[in-house]
Amino acid sequence: MDSITTKKNIIVIGGGFAGLNFITKLFKNDYYNVTLVDKNNYNYFTPLIYQVATGFLEPSSISYPFRKYLRRKRINFRMAALERVDAASNTIYLSDGGELQYDILVFAAGSKTNFFGNENVRKNAFSLKGIDDALYLRNEMIKTQELAAIEKDPVERKKLMSIVIAGGGPTGVEVAGMLAEMKKYILGADYPNLDAAEADIYIVDGSPDLLAPMSDKSHKAAYDELHKQGVLIKLETRVNDFENGRVHLSDGSVIEAKTLIWAAGVTANLFNGIAPESIGKGGRMLTNEFNQVNGYQNIYAIGDIAIQFNDPAYPNGHPQLAQPAIQQGKRLAKNLMLAAKGKAMEPFIYFDRGDMAIIGRRIAVADLFKQKLHFGGFLGLLAWLFIHLISLVNYNNRIRTLYSWAVAYLTRDQAFRMIFRSGNRENKMENYNSNPLS
Repeated sequence: MDSITTKKNIIVIGGGFAGLNFITKLFKNDYYNVTLVDKNNYNYFTPLIYQVATGFLEPSSISYPFRKYLRRKRINFRMAALERVDAASNTIYLSDGGELQYDILVFAAGSKTNFFGNENVRKNAFSLKGIDDALYLRNEMIKTQELAAIEKDPVERKKLMSIVIAGGGPTGVEVAGMLAEMKKYILGADYPNLDAAEADIYIVDGSPDLLAPMSDKSHKAAYDELHKQGVLIKLETRVNDFENGRVHLSDGSVIEAKTLIWAAGVTANLFNGIAPESIGKGGRMLTNEFNQVNGYQNIYAIGDIAIQFNDPAYPNGHPQLAQPAIQQGKRLAKNLMLAAKGKAMEPFIYFDRGDMAIIGRRIAVADLFKQKLHFGGFLGLLAWLFIHLISLVNYNNRIRTLYSWAVAYLTRDQAFRMIFRSGNRENKMENYNSNPLS
């Protein structure tokens, strides 16, 4: 076997679904030196971010440190953000001032929230793309409730208690269901001087249906359950602006609400050094059937950041979901191992296992195998719980999450609604004393 100095260097940008599944297939391999680069030092499970934001899960339940995960796996880790790529010299430049040489570069950096050019929404709304977003939203929602508890003006109090969710996909529906449960079982218990009926929860979407990519049965189940829970649903309507606690909608109406949660779309992360002609719609890197970026011999892209038009069943590209990212990560790792052995790569073909969403604590919907099989109600809930549990990165995460869900289900409550501030406490005391809710 060749020595380690003759191995090719693979650098992976991003440790989400695509990146983590890619490097997992290269543990202790004999052909490549692999380095994972990520701005965070942990992996996190994106589909459950909203449960951290609403205080039903701890961040540690859905996240895991890269360095612990990679112990004794012969995979290197570098905590930094990618600043620039120099494809001519096979060099990347990092936010920590360092640079790395690569033989093969794999982009798995995922996507970011798409505000569609609306600057007021970008500045004032809450997004849910990472742990930091979730903790920030959790803190701000609790602070808003505390302000409502001492507000004397009924109009301003209702405004503080009302929440608008932009986006009726799985994230938007799941957030709406969770907030409706909190309104029913928790708000009045935590704040006995508040009338929970004053707290309006809206979900707004430009499509004619909630959970638009899913089946008609799922559309109806999501609408009926959220309506039953008291969520105000506005379809074929978009959020046009948000400023000074006023949400302006495309139908000309205005909702008075201090909190807008934006779950209306994503766009791929962009990086300096990648040619514009290699970028397609939504900022996604154009790739061939082997996830090789157009115009480059040794640069690949997988997951949300990539788009290919070679899969016969997906002529417009694969959806920006966890399953395509997971499958692309595994396929590319296998293909690079085939290439190292002098064998031909195999094209990526996506196997659609289905979509699912949970709506409150009682039911979920699942459309499996291209909507050929539909589960709803309690059976759908069991399917959702099982799939999400086994998708967590290790047993520690699964046990913590299962325990938290059991407590929440049995008590209709959870004890993670606490404000934790970052930074040096002593340096912040002056500001805290002047504004205790900051």
